[in-house]
Amino acid sequence: MTDKQRVLVVDDDPTVSDVVARYLDHAGFAVAVVADGKVALDKILGDPPDLVVLDLMLPGLDGLEVFRQLREHLPVPVIM
Repeated sequence: MTDKQRVLVVDDDPTVSDVVARYLDHAGFAVAVVADGKVALDKILGDPPDLVVLDLMLPGLDGLEVFRQLREHLPVPVIM
């Protein structure tokens, strides 16, 4: 089990998600990356991270819809 806080980066641009994930990893966070809104929502609801970094323009569900549905279930902090 890890003591690191977990961050889920949700972005379909591999360059952006890689850069963000590297910075967060370097800062000591446990980072997971997904590129699809529906996959992100399922992952968040199944095993909530400590923070979500969420892009607005995503395939599947867009970022705003992911945020709306997330707020119906959990108070996980989100940076958009």
